[in-house]
Amino acid sequence: MICGVGIDIIELNRIEALIKRDDRFIDRILTENEQRKFQHLSDHRKVEYVAGRFAAKEAFAKAIGTGIGEVSFKDMEVINNVHGAPYMKVRGYNDNAIYLSISHSKTYAVANVILETRE
Repeated sequence: MICGVGIDIIELNRIEALIKRDDRFIDRILTENEQRKFQHLSDHRKVEYVAGRFAAKEAFAKAIGTGIGEVSFKDMEVINNVHGAPYMKVRGYNDNAIYLSISHSKTYAVANVILETRE
């Protein structure tokens, strides 16, 4: 049964400005595994990557109904399967199936999360 839905959209230029302005932004948003992948991307792809993960984590926090605070950015990790599709692992939320979709346009990244109870 679906127990939560969350969506988030973010402007790529906002994320780009945060990356340039705040040296600690990447460390606050991305897990160590995500940061390793981030380091190997081109500059434009880095912005898309961070924006997608930021939106995904915000969408998850909305799906559980609390926003960021109950769960931190570092508690959530977005991973890609062998086909490139994103999925999410969240510390302390093993009782729910998490369905994640991330999309990018020229100026935005959007993510949608659906939580389902495992029965």
